[in-house]
Amino acid sequence: MRHATIRRAGIALALSLAATTAAHAEAPPKQTLMPEDPEARAFQEAVGFSDAVVHGDTIHLSGVVAGPAPGEDSLQPGYERAFARLDAIIRRLGATWDDVLVFDTFHKGPVAAQVEALLPVKNRYIKAPFPTWTALGVSDLYDPGAVTEIKLTLRKPE
Repeated sequence: MRHATIRRAGIALALSLAATTAAHAEAPPKQTLMPEDPEARAFQEAVGFSDAVVHGDTIHLSGVVAGPAPGEDSLQPGYERAFARLDAIIRRLGATWDDVLVFDTFHKGPVAAQVEALLPVKNRYIKAPFPTWTALGVSDLYDPGAVTEIKLTLRKPE
């Protein structure tokens, strides 16, 4: 009896794996979105990443960094630039901020102070029903002038 149960479980697992493999093989390849700006595109190609990857019904955006420019004493202008960049990418994909499912932020330094400066900008773009949001403190970001990195996951618009 035990051997028959194990055998049936093994057959079910094999069929499940075969179906998963077949579905994966039939799935369309991922599509990538690169920057329109030649200098930005050259940088991303050299480093090896895309502005966004579309796979199935999900869009994954790479992180966009925010930080003060020389002479700025507030984080808000940096957040304005970051959200403008994110907005441009979202629009190029034919999506809107209503399609955002996940809003993740990574903060180098004091998270609470950064979130306080981030909220007025974020709230102009992200409205109810709200996406999920995780705000993480990190020790470093790739761009030395950045204090926050914003990463989004969207549903693909129909």
